[in-house]
Parts: sequence; C-alpha cells; structure tokens
Amino acid sequence: MKLLSIVSIGILCSLPLQANELLTDISPKPATVKSSDSSTTLPDRQAALPSVEKKTTDEYLQPASLTDIPAGAFGDKVRLGYQLFVNTQQLRDKYVGNDLNCVNCHMNAGMKANASPLWAAYFAYPAYRKKNDKVNSFQERIQGCFTYSMNGKAPASGSPELVAISAYSYWLGMSGLMTQYNVAGPVPELSDVELVKGAKRDDFPMPAAIAKHQDITALSQLPGRGYPKTPQPELAYSPVRGMTVYQTHCQVCHGEDGEGQMIAGVAALPPLWGPQSFNWGAGMHRVNTATDFIYENMPFGKSIQLTVQQAWDVAAYINSFDRPQDPRFEGDVSKTQATYHKHQGYYGQSVAGKPILGSESYPVFPLKNTVKQ
Repeated sequence: MKLLSIVSIGILCSLPLQANELLTDISPKPATVKSSDSSTTLPDRQAALPSVEKKTTDEYLQPASLTDIPAGAFGDKVRLGYQLFVNTQQLRDKYVGNDLNCVNCHMNAGMKANASPLWAAYFAYPAYRKKNDKVNSFQERIQGCFTYSMNGKAPASGSPELVAISAYSYWLGMSGLMTQYNVAGPVPELSDVELVKGAKRDDFPMPAAIAKHQDITALSQLPGRGYPKTPQPELAYSPVRGMTVYQTHCQVCHGEDGEGQMIAGVAALPPLWGPQSFNWGAGMHRVNTATDFIYENMPFGKSIQLTVQQAWDVAAYINSFDRPQDPRFEGDVSKTQATYHKHQGYYGQSVAGKPILGSESYPVFPLKNTVKQ
C-alpha cells in the first residue's frame, strides 16, 4: 500500500488583505444557569484540552520513519491509519461533514511535538473526560473527533477506520519509545481489540526494557503532548484587534471569510469558520485552546511568530463567527450554552450586534453537495 504524500497543513498563515466587517470589542460572559435548571449540578462537560508549560529542557519522542512500517497485515493497518489521518476527506459523507483533515490540528501527520501528537495521545487513554462524563478508550476519543472536529459521524466501535488510526497512533508511540531506549526489533503487534483501548492501563503489553524506565503515569504525561500553555495576555483578548492580526498574518492562506483555499476541489488550507469548519462542540472553538495551538504552531511552517497578545486576539476573532451547530443542541441555544459552554468561548453570545452565535448555525454532518456557503 503506497503512502500518500500529503503536506500537513495548520490553521494560520500570513500577509494582509481586506476584511469585510468590523467587530465591537467584547469578552466572553460566563454562562448563566437558572437555579431551577438541573444543569447547575453538572460539570461543564466541555473541559479544555490539556495544556502544560513548555520547558526548554524537554526532549520529545521521535517516532520511526514511515518507511519502517512493516509489511504484512499489521503494517497495512498502520499505513491505512496514516492515510486516513492525512487525507480524512476520503471519508467525506461517510464519517466527515466538513473540509478538514485530522492533520490540520495534529501537524506533521500527527508526529509534531506541541501540536497534540498522536504518539502522546495514545499513551494518555483510557481517561475520564468531562465532555461525555465517562472514562473514554482511545477509540472513543477518536470517535469524538469525528463528531465534533470533523462535524461528522462517529465510526462504529471496532470499525476498520478506528482500528487503523489506533494502529498508526500506537506504532508512532511505541516505535519512538523503542528508539529512545534502544530496544531492537519490530514494534510488537497488537490485536484490534487491544489497539483501540489505548495504552494507559495496567494490562497494556509494554516491553520490559521500556517498562523499567517508564510507568503508565509517566507515559501519559510525555513532553510535547497537547498544546503548550500560552501565558495570559496583558489585555483582555479582543476580536477587534484580532481582525487586524488575521488580516496581516492569516488571511492570505485562510481567506477573507475564513473559507480556506480550495485546489482541485480539495481544501489545501483549512477553513476556520463557516459551514466547512469544525462545529461548536469541537475543542478548538474555545479561545484558550485555539490560542495555545496558534501561538505555538502558526503561521504554518514558522511557529511562535505572533506575540502572546496577538495569539489571544486572533483566536478570539476566529471564534467570533458562526460555524456548524453543537451536535448536543436540542433546540435551545441558552440551555446548550449553560450546560456545555461555561468557558472561554462565544457560543450563545452576540458579537458586534450580529445574531446570537448558535442561533443560526450551519448544519451538523451535511452531505458535501448540500452545503450552502
């Protein structure tokens, strides 16, 4: 099976063009919940993605080269996982409902440290998540990505797609550990049932030469996991200032209206808002999460070019526009906000006098030929 040569694309780029509207400066207001509302007893269930302080002494795991993926059935699963990860659009209308690929947020085919790399995520699950108030296996975490980030439909548990993405994630992580601790030989093969669980469990089959150096807790906290925590800005973040940052550093790649860039009908640079982007349930709609990603990884190919203030402001600007609806929406924006959006975001609020975000959101999981811009 031939590996696809697809460049990992991120979320912001550079050079100025013209913006089509002005914003008023607002900061997110905390969601209010009436005392009679049962959601007062619930957690936010939209907890932020983990972000940790970045240390100059950090040493990051280095997965083996993709050319080292072995022949045979297990290697075929790993290769398929890679292909699905960098070209998730091949699942459009089956499990994907927007123009994004997994690699847009997990850069360099899921291998880049500090861009939520797969090799770190695999060792962090199973884990409890507030988002669905349960312990999630690794495949359940990936199912959530399809539902929210891809504005689509979660593949069934144990499906070939989830097994393949799990196999690729496992192979990246285990090959990196074997390199780090000089363990010779091929990456140990796991069954499909074992692959989709993740590695943060007592019965995970860890090579003895690695287990004596790293326990389960240490492996779940590998340096480079998630997005590094960005310092707080000096001023409250502002979509108004963020518009200028977007015009100057991002618009040439992502478009005046955040629509991205299409080449031969494929989004070569991803849309940041609107009908073809992630929905209101995805973690990236949170201003703080988007800030962490942007500050560390954007503009694409440069990294840490914006100031802390600029990163916060442009994240606010990007997330002050409407996008596909939160899949948990049941007809009442204020109730959805109160239950799931008690954080740094704009869902359920009006920016610059425009309609309340969420009240006119785009459809969840639309067929590609039915999406209206």
